[in-house]
Amino acid sequence: MNRQTCLVPCVMGALLLLTLGASLAHAQAGQAAAPAQAGLQKPEAATATEDKDKEEDKSDPFAPEPAPPLPPGMSGSDTHDPRAKLTPGLYDAGEVAMGIKHLQLLKKPDAFQLGTSDPDDPKVEKMFNQLGMGRRRKLSKQSQLLIAQLAFANSDLAFQGSHLFLGNFYGVSIYDISNPAKTQLLTSMVCPGGQGDVSVYKNLMFMSVEMPNGRLDCGVGGFPPDPPLTPEEEKDKELAKKRRIPSAQKDRFRGVRIFDISDIQNPKQVAAVQTCRGSHTHTLVIDPKDNNNVYIYVSGTSFVRRPEELAGCSGEKPDKDPNTALFRIDVIQVPVAAPQNAKIVSNPRIFIDPRTGAINGLTNGGTHGKKGPEKPEDSDQCHDITVYSAIGLAAGACSGNGIVLDIKDPVHPKRLDAVNDPNYSYWHSASFSNDGGKVVFTDEWGGGLGARCRANDPNKWGADAIFRLKDDKLSFASYYKMPAAQGESENCVAHNGSLIPVPGRDIEVQGWYQGGVSVIDFTDPANPMEIAYFDRGPIDANTLVLGGEWSAYWYNGYIYGSEIARGLDVFELTPTKFLTQNEINAANSVHLAEENVQNQQKIVWPNNLSVAKAYVDQLSRSQALPEARIAKLQKAMQDAETSHMSKNTLAKLKHMAPPLDKDSASAKSATDAMRMHALADVLKHLSPAA
Repeated sequence: MNRQTCLVPCVMGALLLLTLGASLAHAQAGQAAAPAQAGLQKPEAATATEDKDKEEDKSDPFAPEPAPPLPPGMSGSDTHDPRAKLTPGLYDAGEVAMGIKHLQLLKKPDAFQLGTSDPDDPKVEKMFNQLGMGRRRKLSKQSQLLIAQLAFANSDLAFQGSHLFLGNFYGVSIYDISNPAKTQLLTSMVCPGGQGDVSVYKNLMFMSVEMPNGRLDCGVGGFPPDPPLTPEEEKDKELAKKRRIPSAQKDRFRGVRIFDISDIQNPKQVAAVQTCRGSHTHTLVIDPKDNNNVYIYVSGTSFVRRPEELAGCSGEKPDKDPNTALFRIDVIQVPVAAPQNAKIVSNPRIFIDPRTGAINGLTNGGTHGKKGPEKPEDSDQCHDITVYSAIGLAAGACSGNGIVLDIKDPVHPKRLDAVNDPNYSYWHSASFSNDGGKVVFTDEWGGGLGARCRANDPNKWGADAIFRLKDDKLSFASYYKMPAAQGESENCVAHNGSLIPVPGRDIEVQGWYQGGVSVIDFTDPANPMEIAYFDRGPIDANTLVLGGEWSAYWYNGYIYGSEIARGLDVFELTPTKFLTQNEINAANSVHLAEENVQNQQKIVWPNNLSVAKAYVDQLSRSQALPEARIAKLQKAMQDAETSHMSKNTLAKLKHMAPPLDKDSASAKSATDAMRMHALADVLKHLSPAA
């Protein structure tokens, strides 16, 4: 693991795919995605037309590729895992779970379906053109279908009260989760532009838009495709580069939309803040010192639009234009009482080298590619930033680097540390442990569009990287990758997850696309372990169809999965040897009013018997206390519960607290010492029944 503090500038290597942004751009790095819909089989023989298609496939970043040999010294995924050989199907695939119960699948609304599996269907070409792709790259018909389907993919989730907000590249759906096992769709709003990531704050909903079919009025028509490049223009690389950027359109929108959701079934757009690169993702930032405003960190990963479309936009390298829209994030200030006045208030240069002033001060340090190790490339974008305002820090997953930011002044975040890793292809997202002492980063190797969990895909590639965080500095601890081998037709790589608030442990639930849902315990950052999972078979056994869990998030006792192709999954945890019912009950005692996962909240557990029982179970599992003492604690808690928390039984429990505090000094691990202290604190503060 290489540490990067501030590096001298170096030349950018490869251009982004100048159309659909990072969703497609970083897919090129070692991408091996296959055609994107069930029923599309590889032909046994090629006609003259098919021969031409094969020639075009040479420049097709989504053309299928065989898995490379496993690099020496690395291990792959487990082919004997029960998830490895599940039967295929869209809605009837084989399923297997451990520690998770699947409660419900709500299928995607018809408005968010492409409506065809035929690459020759006119719907595919229509959507392909609306995305501005019609003349820009020679892609196979199967890859065009994949892109057209991506335009209807489910994306990220947000929560508020009894409502769930499910983003989609084509808009947003809002669900009633007052009874999670019987979740119901309230409304769907068509508003194309991708990714459609959403967050919510009070009566406001925010949506990311980056694709060139986004319109100010949320219209579905997109824009007419530009004329194709002439042979002469193709030869002129600089001219061809400029021409690949869509021509200026006054009604195009790329940035962050803001909606008033006071009427939950009829969101009303009240503002639309344009940015140069669009908004691939965004992060809601709440300043504890500012009650009048909220802030949005915009992570733009796509092409820089023409200055004729938005003044001041430049996609030049820093040596040509120091005001380039690359190598920065955008900060939007949103007055809560007047969201229509939202505006960009800063463009922090978080990649800067403070020694030289060079704005391209970070590189990925070199990573793995199709032909072996690659040269270092500049990092000029963040994919996701997770803020933790309670500790004044943010963790940024910024293409070639994992970074830590000081966000005490949210308008002017400052980089405190940065790391890179030759095993990481594309730093994608980040999560803090609740105490802020660990950060889990993810690597979206292949961009989510490829099979990356095959038996011979290294378990250090496309994985989580777990870091310790001390004194604002990151130090590498270990990797974790969902262990079950997946097939050639299953897009699979580390993706979005959130903490499950089990006291005394660091547990995260995470989506792995068609690798399903995996729950990991990273309490010991050097030895993370899987403690629960859910998986389905591939959508199709022979052809890769874009699908799987984009995000898997815990919210108020349940896990919700944004399934790209199928819809919305609802799960609940079940007890196993790895997780007791008491621990599940303790987690379920935490209730959040809102959850935007990239705006991480400090979890505070109530002082109740569920939490106390969870700590006792953990001390029993780790054998931190003698069995007889565990039995006495359990009996005393049972007596208190049976007596409806009588004063006498609570007094007995309180009497058991000081010895726990004393014995924590000789605990065999810091984790068990923390659990003893925490248990003692709960026992001291239990309240009698009203």
